[in-house]
Amino acid sequence: MIERPDAMQRVRLAHTEALLAQLRSAGPLSRAELIRLTGLSRTTLFDIIGDLIARGVVVEREPALSGHRGRGRPSTTVSLNPSAGRIVGIDLGRATITVVVATLGHDILARGSRAVALTAGPARRANAAIKLIDDLVQEHDIDLRALEAIGLGLPGLVAGRGRPADGGSPSVAAKQVSARIRDRYGVAVVTDNNSRLAALAEGTWGATRDVRDAIYVRWSDGVGGGLIVDGRLARGANGAAGEIGHVSVDPDGDPCPCGGRGCLELLIRPSALIEQCAGRGVTVADPSDLVARAQAGEPAVVDVMRHAARLLGRVLSGMVVQLDPGKVAIGGTVAHAGDVVLDPVRAAIRQLAIPRHPRRLDVVTAQFGDEGGALGAVAAALRLNTAEPLPALPTA
Repeated sequence: MIERPDAMQRVRLAHTEALLAQLRSAGPLSRAELIRLTGLSRTTLFDIIGDLIARGVVVEREPALSGHRGRGRPSTTVSLNPSAGRIVGIDLGRATITVVVATLGHDILARGSRAVALTAGPARRANAAIKLIDDLVQEHDIDLRALEAIGLGLPGLVAGRGRPADGGSPSVAAKQVSARIRDRYGVAVVTDNNSRLAALAEGTWGATRDVRDAIYVRWSDGVGGGLIVDGRLARGANGAAGEIGHVSVDPDGDPCPCGGRGCLELLIRPSALIEQCAGRGVTVADPSDLVARAQAGEPAVVDVMRHAARLLGRVLSGMVVQLDPGKVAIGGTVAHAGDVVLDPVRAAIRQLAIPRHPRRLDVVTAQFGDEGGALGAVAAALRLNTAEPLPALPTA
């Protein structure tokens, strides 16, 4: 008779942890969504939520009526108490640092970006990130005494395994940056590749949140990506999952810093496209100008962009055959060109990825722009202590 209450308490605790894990991962959810995602009965779930509300762990939110198109009034949602903790997400890119400060309830308190020199070493880059965080905290009067974890996105291979707070990057520089930030704030730092984290952001809140399998491409200064497989971010055995830019499309091509030759990134990154435009007699100032000219329909620029998109589509078609995703999301600077690049990618996948297969696959523009990596870093930090997959939720 003594063990029965203990067993019941353990079950209750497991149910509570499962519910909290879903709220950490997905943000505000209705009770109906929580029943579907946790598998708990209505009575059990309502009882647990009532207890958590009474303890101040979770709060109820009134439905947002703006943009609601369904029948009747949208449901009240439940979320973690925003005042209970803080999360910081950092995308420490090659030339730009982006920081997002959020609550456990997935509310954004502050965001900001700052340029960093390409030649800056690990200490200088870490200090620049810390300075940006401290400036945002001061500007927005944020109390970081409730800081729970920091997510850190970095370019290149980041091979964290198990608990990502251990770092796990093969790069000494990446470890130095992570350690400096961890020492400054005294909390766990979850480190991963920044493009892969952008994929996590899209799967958590963005363009692929309604599917369990997705491919994300970040087409910007470089070409990176990430894979969501059965609701989980794939890192791979060696931390290289999603490195689409280093698929060779020309084995006899120019050497790549990765050690390969003719890698996709060498051929379709913005600097290469600008050079190709110059070869056609068109001077393009920068990646933004490249996109603007493509959107305006300038023939030479459109041809260059479409050719690059076809190369990307060829590589993606192989990934589509293997993963069979529900969506492909393309983000980054070049993705702002819209259908100029999306249509050739769609056409290549239709032609090359088992054409007779009656698959349903959407190729879309990613929802998040330059903030994607930092938002994904927030998502990774929120998921620090859970192995639950991302919940596939219907889009609004």
